[in-house]
Amino acid sequence: MIDNSNLGYRKHVLDEFEFENGQVLQDVEVEYTTRGTPKYDEDGNINNAIIYCHRYNGNCLSIGDLDQLIGPQSPISDYNFFYISITSLGYPESCSPSTTKLKFDFPKYTIKDRVNFKRQFLAEVFNMDKVLGILGVGIGGYEAYTWACEYPDELEFLMVGFSSFKTNGYRYLTSKALDNLIVSSDGYLDENYSAQLSQIMFSINALIYSQYFSKKAFQNFTQEELDLLMDSFVDESSNVDIYDFKYRNDATLDYNIEDKLSNIKAKTSITCSSDDHYFTPEFDVYPLKDKIENLKIDTFDAQDFVYNDDYSSFVNLFREFLEEFKK
Repeated sequence: MIDNSNLGYRKHVLDEFEFENGQVLQDVEVEYTTRGTPKYDEDGNINNAIIYCHRYNGNCLSIGDLDQLIGPQSPISDYNFFYISITSLGYPESCSPSTTKLKFDFPKYTIKDRVNFKRQFLAEVFNMDKVLGILGVGIGGYEAYTWACEYPDELEFLMVGFSSFKTNGYRYLTSKALDNLIVSSDGYLDENYSAQLSQIMFSINALIYSQYFSKKAFQNFTQEELDLLMDSFVDESSNVDIYDFKYRNDATLDYNIEDKLSNIKAKTSITCSSDDHYFTPEFDVYPLKDKIENLKIDTFDAQDFVYNDDYSSFVNLFREFLEEFKK
């Protein structure tokens, strides 16, 4: 049985964490939050844990995005499952270039490092070497896919929304262009964080916003609406540190687990938008039919989410998928 003091919103410190490249950091902070109630098997191990992997600009509290799925007013009860949401490696609420003050001397990390960071945390705090399932959204889907490919016996189900199994083509060029914006700056290697770096992050966030909505949704907004929405997004993202962002972007540039997808044993549910231009059904979802054995694909019209804030279809999908995994 776990100590109740480990529930809710907390921080934990790993004595050390070793990266894939062999570098080691000491006293590594991990931010996390939990929802629901743990259940135990006859050996005292938690058997109903679902790990939530957050989006690109999120953190552990981004699990609040799923309130229509797992919140107190949701038709899916928190008490059936124990949700654990962990702020990823490289993000300031956990261990990152900015919070360690290592900046450009921070160890280069991979998506697999981000997965191992969470696995080590789960082992230390909850004595877990297996989970019931993993739910990843956006960049969190990169972690979810990697976890299921590298450690296929550690989970029973996998759910991924609006994500992909590799960075290539349009996404690669976008990420490479963002990297060029950063490294071309004279201020990047300076000791002090300059106004120039803040201005570069402003431009980067504006470019990121250009990928935020589906093709149809963008066409239906007026220019005035687009200006307001972009300004709001850029303002909300204005506190992102350029060093944290670069390391995050570097990890996605090298991401490709296509040749490992056949390792996945977990029952898998993939959700995508029918007209997304960043994660497309044609290149990022439908090819999975020949690569993952136990796979279910659901496609939605993204405009339902943009204009109506209506997640009822996804709620029904989530409920139906999880029914067989109730303990």
